[in-house]
Amino acid sequence: MMRRFLFIGFGLLLLVSCTEKAAFQKNSNLVFGTIYNITYQYADDLQAEIEAELQKVDGEFSMFNPQSTVARINGGDSTVERSAMFREIFELAKTVNKETNGAFDIHVAPLVNAWGFGFKHDQLPTPQQVDSLLKIRDQMDFSAIAKGYGCDVVARLLRSHGIENFMVEIGGEVVLSGHNDKGQPWHIGVNKPVENPEDGDLQTVLSITDCAIATSGNYRNFYYKDGQRYAHTIDPRTGYPVQHSLLSATVVAADCATADAYATSFMVLGLDSAQAVLNSHPELKAYLIYSDESGQMSVWRSETLDCEL
Repeated sequence: MMRRFLFIGFGLLLLVSCTEKAAFQKNSNLVFGTIYNITYQYADDLQAEIEAELQKVDGEFSMFNPQSTVARINGGDSTVERSAMFREIFELAKTVNKETNGAFDIHVAPLVNAWGFGFKHDQLPTPQQVDSLLKIRDQMDFSAIAKGYGCDVVARLLRSHGIENFMVEIGGEVVLSGHNDKGQPWHIGVNKPVENPEDGDLQTVLSITDCAIATSGNYRNFYYKDGQRYAHTIDPRTGYPVQHSLLSATVVAADCATADAYATSFMVLGLDSAQAVLNSHPELKAYLIYSDESGQMSVWRSETLDCEL
């Protein structure tokens, strides 16, 4: 019996040793209209499995896939069965909506389109049209949470293989675990919120691990009309593009769907209201870049957030 225990112990030691020495795999491709980059320490290449999981997310939440669950629901198909995946994100969206006093709303798509950020057009909506669109509740859009959720789904897959060291990034949303190939915490850059950033133009670098990160901002998706600047973030409570000093919001949370939703919410709320939400949610951390009273770029961040610049 003692020999058996020794043999099992040796086998476990060998397994741990092989896992620690495994090379870091790197996968990259297009998904959700953007690029994913995934790095993980494992003996095998899991790209086929990763893409199969991402296709499941696309099949639930894509606005451009006519057979997706959300597209069919929006099209009036009453026979659609809502999967566990769909219900999970729907319930999270409801929770964040409540916790932010309505700043996060998956029914905002008609207003986004009306202001020319979904479908391009030259005519601004009238106040009467805005009021009418505020009442539409039968159209859902999960684009402000789906990328983050996609990161979470891939992270679950990697963990199911026993992988401890990985980075999952989809269009700037990130899930981190363990360490990088140098044995250090992961280093994630936060871009300066400027209209035409040069390569490597970073505001800060977060040295961080075992968490998820998402960033939202108004500094690249906007337009001018009749001398007025219109940002793509629409306040679902008023129906109008936001007008405040917050330029970008980076949120750190336990999962990326939550980080994604709160980052979008903070861009709706503005600096002061975002800080109020953070004060009541100590499980969240944030790095907020805003324009101060003199027009200069300033930063507010959670005290426990480790920044290198």
